[in-house]
Amino acid sequence: MPPAPHPVALRLAAEGDPAIRALARRDLLGEPALVANALRSPLVRGLLAELEDRAVLGRPYAKWTGAHWRLVSLVELGIPPDHGPAVRAAGAVLDHWAAPDRLAGVPVVDGRRRMHASQEGNAVAVACRLGMAGDERVARLVEQLVAGQWPDGGWNCDRHRGARRSSVHETLPALWGLHEHATATGDARSRAAAAAAAEVLLARDVVFAAGTDRPLHRSVVDLHYPPYWHYDVLQALVVLDRAGFRDDPRTSRARHLVGGKQRPDGRWRAVRPWWRPPGSPGLVEAVDWGDVAHQMVTLNALRVTRPAVGTTPARPRPSPAPQAGPPRR
Repeated sequence: MPPAPHPVALRLAAEGDPAIRALARRDLLGEPALVANALRSPLVRGLLAELEDRAVLGRPYAKWTGAHWRLVSLVELGIPPDHGPAVRAAGAVLDHWAAPDRLAGVPVVDGRRRMHASQEGNAVAVACRLGMAGDERVARLVEQLVAGQWPDGGWNCDRHRGARRSSVHETLPALWGLHEHATATGDARSRAAAAAAAEVLLARDVVFAAGTDRPLHRSVVDLHYPPYWHYDVLQALVVLDRAGFRDDPRTSRARHLVGGKQRPDGRWRAVRPWWRPPGSPGLVEAVDWGDVAHQMVTLNALRVTRPAVGTTPARPRPSPAPQAGPPRR
């Protein structure tokens, strides 16, 4: 008999932002949900409002108002894959990241490409979610990711010769993008590269320095939304689950950590945001996430701490020995 729905899941499905309601019904309650429901969300409409403006497309990586960041948020909120403005904006983002001069300009230090792989990773993931996995520009970005993968399975933009370990910040979005590409196309090379990237995170039990209970950094045990390129425990578990590693026992400590952050009202909260509301000083967002940030963190926490209704947890796999040493960014 399937477990009863979590009370907070029922609340999200009934009272949350329209995009959150649809995702909660689909992922937590096992109900069909129309993807078009996302378009009823005021937050989604805000992210779409200037998506095709020249300023937004001309500087797609502008933090946090550029098309690159808006599209990551939109696909996570469940925007329909055939949404014309989003597809056109994704084309402009692909033009930016897959430009031949940019791809050729990645520095190589001591035989390793020093890539901001989160850029390619997020772009590939967005394009695949929007039905553009067969685009030639996506293929170029996937080729760049695979060619730039370090021996330990991840990526790092650190140009110092002493940098020998991958960065979890660069590796997680690249893992997401390669997984989405493998899922959309069946590409075996993307699937293998994603599996190798997952090992970088799993070898650290997701967020811990090898063989300790010490977090890699204070920020990685906080729950943020949106995470952008920053690594944290919740976003890491979400991506690892998508990539098929939910049953890996090396994720158990991280899931326990997330579970321990649940508040007395049953919800989770996003803390220490990387963004500021429109009109504020600093790194301003295109929208004010407000309570929707807390709803997204709650949705993701329920996704990773409870099986969806009607599913059976898989048996854990044997765990290989963890790698030593903390990551570098």
